[in-house]
Amino acid sequence: MLLSLLDRSRARVDRSPAAAVADTVERARWAEAAGYHRFRVAEHHAVPGIASGSPAVLLAAVGAATHDIGLGTAGIMLPNHTPLLVAENALMLDALFPGRVDLGIGRSLGFTPPIRRALRTDTADGFADDLAELLAFLDGTGPVTAQPAADRPIPVSVLATGSGLEVAARLGLPVVVGGPALADPDRLRTYRRTFVPTATTPRPRVTVSADILVADTDADARVLALSEAVAMAESRRTGDFPPLRPVTEMPELGPRALEVAERTLASAVFGSRETVRRELESLVERTDADEILSSASTFDRAALRASDDAVMGLLA
Repeated sequence: MLLSLLDRSRARVDRSPAAAVADTVERARWAEAAGYHRFRVAEHHAVPGIASGSPAVLLAAVGAATHDIGLGTAGIMLPNHTPLLVAENALMLDALFPGRVDLGIGRSLGFTPPIRRALRTDTADGFADDLAELLAFLDGTGPVTAQPAADRPIPVSVLATGSGLEVAARLGLPVVVGGPALADPDRLRTYRRTFVPTATTPRPRVTVSADILVADTDADARVLALSEAVAMAESRRTGDFPPLRPVTEMPELGPRALEVAERTLASAVFGSRETVRRELESLVERTDADEILSSASTFDRAALRASDDAVMGLLA
């Protein structure tokens, strides 16, 4: 079972956004030494609490600080960019770090209406056509030649929920799935049944993303998971992801926010080593996953590293 990490460059109350970016690069170095398959970064624009607004630039820094670990996005949000620009960024990364780059492409818009206005985008309706155009630029069959042209295919995956699975199956692309898409097994079965094989992807391929946190006990792991769950609850109310805080500094949550926090916890995988092992085995059995993408974050950076180490031990 391949195991990868997704880092969103989450800010913490005791560290600046710039430090959050440095923390991401440091985590990538550690992940390579620990044996992780790939290190992915995300795209979030103008969201306080999340510092990763430019995944291509961040991946260049990660690539320069590491040697062999795969470099990925999860993802680049195609509605925010022209396909040519995304292709050129990917090709530049591939020229700098040959054979290490993997694009995870999503269709999410900006988090709030002001961000969507700032990005000059308000719809993802053209996602399928834009994705096909991106693939053409990457393989050199587009109307112009994206540079620096590559002599190898760059893997592309779709961050898929709902119609994204249909698009991926039609174009013969791997998928990265998490959250609601995991709650309905029929979606993945339909993806596999309707998948159109290609030269680069002869069979359906599924990466399952989940917030995975391991601690000595289930209760300790729940405390770690609360950092992100409470931030998610606050984001639904304010439109901002606040910096991660220790459990002793958590705000009081109203009934609606508590409900959001509990839903976030319910979708995560956390607990002792044995608890997480059982949950991951069940998750892999339900989804027939080819790869697990651990996407958790928490305030305590030392506890996060210990958790990452434990997860690697469970699946190695």
